[in-house]
Amino acid sequence: MQEKLAQIKLLALDVDGVLTDGTINIGESGEIFKGFNAKDGLGVSCALRSGLKVAIITGRKSEIIHRRAAELGITLLCEGVKDKYAELVRLTEELQLTQQQIAYMGDDLNDLPAFKAAGFTFAPQDAVAEVLANADCVVQKDGGRGAVRSAVEMILKAQNKWEAIIASYLQSGQGDKQ
Repeated sequence: MQEKLAQIKLLALDVDGVLTDGTINIGESGEIFKGFNAKDGLGVSCALRSGLKVAIITGRKSEIIHRRAAELGITLLCEGVKDKYAELVRLTEELQLTQQQIAYMGDDLNDLPAFKAAGFTFAPQDAVAEVLANADCVVQKDGGRGAVRSAVEMILKAQNKWEAIIASYLQSGQGDKQ
């Protein structure tokens, strides 16, 4: 597993059930809010600061997702995606990466096609059984409750970058968004 994680250059993420707990709050005028976890946010900031690319691939369209992505510095935002496999392949080609350099985290059936396009797959511990059975790694956190942070830590530790992150915080604040 460490060898595979050491090769990762892009971590692609689903939103509902991965970056959030899967709750969708809709009012009369549309989606009202989503709850995001600060630990996941800081994990994304650390990933980006360490040179790891982070992408969001989601079937939904939401101004809330735009806002969260901008807040964290995620520029690879793919919304309204019906075929996550094709979208992840497109991103792989656009970024001139190989399949082995791609990790994907998903939690539900619509994420299974993207699993086929990634070299390494993660699932939150509360993902559906079919995703759990097909994931290379099930992190010990629920979606929207630190699952993304766990994946980022695993990748950066395998790449020998986590200690530099810790050292930078021991010296001073890093201004990361959470």
